[in-house]
Amino acid sequence: MTILVTGGTGTLGKLVVPQLTGAGYTVRVLSRRGGVNADGVEHVQGDLLSEDGLDLTGIDTVVHLAGGAKGDAQAAAHLAKAAAAAGVRHLVHISVIGADTMPIGYFREKLGAEQAIRDSGVPWTILRAAQFNSLTYTVAQKMAGLPVVPVPGGLRFQPVDERDVADRIAELALGEPAGAVPDLTGPTVYTLRELVDSYLQSQGKRRPHLPIRMPGKVGRAYRTAQNLTLTGATTGKHTWEDYLGAHC
Repeated sequence: MTILVTGGTGTLGKLVVPQLTGAGYTVRVLSRRGGVNADGVEHVQGDLLSEDGLDLTGIDTVVHLAGGAKGDAQAAAHLAKAAAAAGVRHLVHISVIGADTMPIGYFREKLGAEQAIRDSGVPWTILRAAQFNSLTYTVAQKMAGLPVVPVPGGLRFQPVDERDVADRIAELALGEPAGAVPDLTGPTVYTLRELVDSYLQSQGKRRPHLPIRMPGKVGRAYRTAQNLTLTGATTGKHTWEDYLGAHC
């Protein structure tokens, strides 16, 4: 079986691809720049937005990990169309918790991408995951660099480790199409202040805090936990504290 991975050179893709090749499958990685074939991985050049290089002939499973700040819905639609035309048997997609509830452009793009996958006619699996530890770490690091840390009330997160997401994606890719599977979260819910303070503590630093209120629909969505899955989720085994310990 040949598996095509989009975003195979990204944070998540670099963890998923070795699992697929290690399981004995042929893996083809699609990216805008291509790459050098090595370790059982074939790199091909293609662009999801322009549809250049989207001939998926001979592909059995597509694992769609590529994403960005804009254009996710269109990219997924192009990929889904190419997958249907090539007779792909399974389309696996990584999305984000809150795609259908958060009033933010990024989440709306993710929802549009999900819809394109569902409407493709190709049997599909969609996994929604929480914020990655790497993204959470970057946010905490930048906020901790300010002389005074703004703390919007009601903002909570349940960061999940990329390794746990990669394990689940690989498992889903090697299985049968399963539709919408349970969300994947980290084991603990934190306030934004707790995340920043834990980062500061790991650096041996302290900062004063400035409580603020996030206004409008976005603030209301965060305060009512629309970005969280508090029941029925699958929980990763690696904690935020594990990630801090490894990167500080």
